[in-house]
Amino acid sequence: MRSASSHRDAERHLGSRAAWLRAAVLGANDGLISTASLIVGVAAADATRSGVLVAGIAGLTAGALSMAAGEYVSVSSQRDTERADLERERRELHDSPEAERDELAQIYRARGLSAELADKVADELSKLDRLAIHARDELGIDVRALANPLQAAITSALSFIVGAVVPIGVVLLSSQALRVPATMAVTLVGLAVLGAVGARLGGAPRRPAALRVLLGGALALLISLAIGRLTGAAI
Repeated sequence: MRSASSHRDAERHLGSRAAWLRAAVLGANDGLISTASLIVGVAAADATRSGVLVAGIAGLTAGALSMAAGEYVSVSSQRDTERADLERERRELHDSPEAERDELAQIYRARGLSAELADKVADELSKLDRLAIHARDELGIDVRALANPLQAAITSALSFIVGAVVPIGVVLLSSQALRVPATMAVTLVGLAVLGAVGARLGGAPRRPAALRVLLGGALALLISLAIGRLTGAAI
C-alpha cells in the first residue's frame, strides 16, 4: 500500500506534468494549423510540389524558433518575478517573523479554521521550511516547481514541429490533385484529436473543445485557400 506522502507526491507530479502537457498540445495545434494553412495557401496558387515543401519547411522552422524564443522570454519573466517575490518574502521572514506568523494564521482563518486552530497550524508549519510554507499559502508559489524557461522553450519548439510535420508529410505522399483536400482533411482530423486531448488534460468536456478547435481550423484553412487562389489568379 502506498503511503499518504507518496500519494501526494504522485498527485503533485501529475499536476505539474499536466501543465506542460497542455502546453505541448497547444504547440502541436499551432504547428499543425499554421503550417497547414501556409501549405494550403501556397498549393492553391498552383505551386509545384517543391515550392509547397519549401514553404512548409520554412514555416515549420520559423514557427518553431518563434515559439521557442517567445516561451523562453515569457517564462523567464515569470521566473524572475517568482524569484523576486521569494527574496522579498525571505527578507520579511527574517525581519518580522512574528508578523509573518500572524499573517499565516490569518490566511488559515480566512479559509475557515477557527482562530485557535489557525494559530496552532501556523505555529506547527512555522517549525518547518517557513519560506516554502509562506510561498505556497501566501504567494501561491511552489518552490519545488518554479518556472523553467528552457523546458518551456524546448517543449514548445518540439511540439510545434510535431504538428507541422503532419501536413508536410501529406504533401510528400499525395498527388497534386489531392494535395489540398488531403492536407485539409488530415489537418481537421488532427485538430479535433488535439482539441479533445487538450480538454481532457484540462478536465473540460472533450466534445465542445474538439468542435471549437475544428471550426476554427476549418475557417483558417478556407481563408488560406481563398487567398491562395486569388493570389494565384492575380499572378
